[in-house]
Amino acid sequence: MLVRRYASLTARLPASEATTLRARVCASQELEPMSTGLGARRVLVSALILSNVLPAWAAGGAPGGDAEPLQLVVVSATRIPTPQLDLASSVTVVTAEDIAAQQQRTIADVLRNIPGLNLVQQGGPGSVTSVFMRGTSSNHTKVLIDGIDVSDPSNANAAFDFGQLLTQDIERIEVLRGPQSGLYGSDAIGGVINVITRSGSGPMKLAASIEGGSFDSFNQTAGLSGSQDTFRYSANVAHLHSGATPVTPPDLLGPGEPRHDDYYDNFTVSTKLGLEVAPSFDLGLVARYTSTHLHYTGEDFSTFPALPAAQQSESNTDEYYGRATAHLVSLAGALDQTLGAAFMRNQTATLQPQTPEGLNTGERVKVDWQGAVRLAAAETLLLGLEDARDEISQPLSASTRIDSGYAELQSQLGEHWFSALNVRYDDNDRFGSKVTYRVAPAWVSQASGTKLKASVGSGFKAPTLSELFQDFPQFLFFANPNLRPESSVGYDAGIEQDLAGNRLRVGATWYHNRIRDLITTDVTATTWANVGRATTYGVESFIAWQAARQLALRLDYTYTEASDELAHQELLRRPKHKGTLNVSWRPREALLLDLSVLSVSTWVDGNRDFSIPRLDAPGYTAVNLAAAFDLTRTFTVFGRLDNLLDRRYENPVGFLQPRFRAFAGVRAKL
Repeated sequence: MLVRRYASLTARLPASEATTLRARVCASQELEPMSTGLGARRVLVSALILSNVLPAWAAGGAPGGDAEPLQLVVVSATRIPTPQLDLASSVTVVTAEDIAAQQQRTIADVLRNIPGLNLVQQGGPGSVTSVFMRGTSSNHTKVLIDGIDVSDPSNANAAFDFGQLLTQDIERIEVLRGPQSGLYGSDAIGGVINVITRSGSGPMKLAASIEGGSFDSFNQTAGLSGSQDTFRYSANVAHLHSGATPVTPPDLLGPGEPRHDDYYDNFTVSTKLGLEVAPSFDLGLVARYTSTHLHYTGEDFSTFPALPAAQQSESNTDEYYGRATAHLVSLAGALDQTLGAAFMRNQTATLQPQTPEGLNTGERVKVDWQGAVRLAAAETLLLGLEDARDEISQPLSASTRIDSGYAELQSQLGEHWFSALNVRYDDNDRFGSKVTYRVAPAWVSQASGTKLKASVGSGFKAPTLSELFQDFPQFLFFANPNLRPESSVGYDAGIEQDLAGNRLRVGATWYHNRIRDLITTDVTATTWANVGRATTYGVESFIAWQAARQLALRLDYTYTEASDELAHQELLRRPKHKGTLNVSWRPREALLLDLSVLSVSTWVDGNRDFSIPRLDAPGYTAVNLAAAFDLTRTFTVFGRLDNLLDRRYENPVGFLQPRFRAFAGVRAKL
């Protein structure tokens, strides 16, 4: 009974702000409370393999009349810039143009439509947002911003909250699916999401926008970028405000009880600087600061089942990210080295009615070196070393240190075969060492437009500092300093084929992951233990059609099975079926229209306070329409209609997603 009474606390709060252990379990893991199988640990969403030739939704269409595949270059799959067509790894690339076409203001808006990912947002803008990749847990995805690991050490499950990252300065997002610990270490069981921000080049450019709309929304952006001689620069500021988003379902309110809408305010500043000291040596610096304020409706646990609280709670967060690099090319280009030093710090203050302020502070310092050695024209050896220290200073004091080394051999064998082999060693001062690997071959025929690909790799997730050291004696629950890392092995295989003179591309990929030693509550419900096991598998498929020079369509479908091997139950918040459609049309040079459709099947969830731990949640379909018109070369007017059909749906159960809403604004570029 105690578990259920407190299980929903983080169904509304970020896991890092939960005041009880049971609450953290439900919020951070999206699982049924106190299950002894994976039903009590996290399970995330890794993605699919379908977008390996065109940009994520073929937004905007081909720039010219020829319908040849776009040769995108991807960094995250091998840590070396590589044409996407040559990769066996499953990766989706979303560009700044894609984001602008759909007018997506947060990274949550972007990831929501990517096939293979299930995004769960507990309310409107700024609310806690988790991503489940290929059915794995919400802390099984490594998240990088300009090379900075931004997972939050102070969070109970050390996951990144996707609800706080704005898109104004993003140049591209690479979503890499499948276990990637062989290159990236801990957290990459489901995959990697790599965010790259905009660099400056050429003459100075100024850009600004202003937008308003439903739910008391008022957003502004401004940016400055360019280069001068050997110095390049980019500086951006963004403000997003949503003052009245309805989240609490009316049927959960008592008679005559008013609903308090969510309030969210996000202010972000960022910069990216570079200096070419010599033709073969350059320095770089990236920095980012975000301040957010969220007012939301929590739970009143004085009753059972718990009801939405009559007074709102408040969460205030400050995020600091920075990284400095030195890059040297030597030996006539045969050796390419980068030395980096990164810092991140997150601090969240939580105010709840009749409760003292809660404070969570975590930081990470990391130094890394990477060297790429060109052994031959079609063979590169990549070597890397890393030293990282994660620390919590509030609500407890704890830290851990990880020393790592990795190697990768990237090769082309003959005309058609491409491969990447990597291995990594991580030494953690808490649980010891871990070795992971990945093998990813591909066969590509340019003549027939055929690509066959496969991969196998391992992954792991280190125990969090909270699981190792944070006790909750008031609930008779205690940390376990002897936890081992969670581990996985995953593999996939797929085919992609060009048709209709390269105007049509189709593909499908099958994947399978098995995860063991999942950290969940033990049979006594008094501590953590490595007792969970889970299996996820599915198929990801796509059709991308360049119907005309100015008309592009893309359809994606993902099937996912995710099960707890011990409880023999479907994992929570993993829908089996998901489909997305995007249509981008430019009927005139100055006019761009973009239609997106997201359809999600039923899934298993708990109700808002988990007094009902398992129920069937209804599926939903959401339609968005965006339009932009260039008045002149300087000014553009734009607008969008979200949830065009005004569907009422909850995701997760107990938290309304916004119904029909309209936005309009103007953008200027100088």
